[in-house]
Amino acid sequence: MKLPKEITNGFLIFLGIGIYFLLMNVLGLADLFYLRTLNVFFIFYGVNRTMQMNLHEGETNFVSNAVSAMATSVVGVSLSVFGLLIYSYARGGDAYVRTLSETFMFGGDPSVPTYCICLLFEGIASSVIVTLMMMLYWNNKYAAD
Repeated sequence: MKLPKEITNGFLIFLGIGIYFLLMNVLGLADLFYLRTLNVFFIFYGVNRTMQMNLHEGETNFVSNAVSAMATSVVGVSLSVFGLLIYSYARGGDAYVRTLSETFMFGGDPSVPTYCICLLFEGIASSVIVTLMMMLYWNNKYAAD
């Protein structure tokens, strides 16, 4: 049984983001907030790969390709946030999240679930933006009607 390309490419996004953040942790660069924003390139890669696969399969309908691209990015972001949830509890739960929130956008004292839900909303927003940007990039490849 072959998995749908949206799940496969979403899993590739998850692997890329996971390895990237683990590598940043090992190298001691996890506290540099601007390096954290580079994870969007993994989302671009996965969405672009899905759209290329759709074109290769002959799928040129704009709406179905947009849904496919959005599904890919949401799968990748959701898996990444779930992975962060598990990793945060493995590293000490709320105490670990407090160290993350010192260099991130959160104020106060967020819990692990609060932190993950906020990142999920941020990730879904970035998924929408990446999908729209990629649809504009690939716009001339799709039939408008």
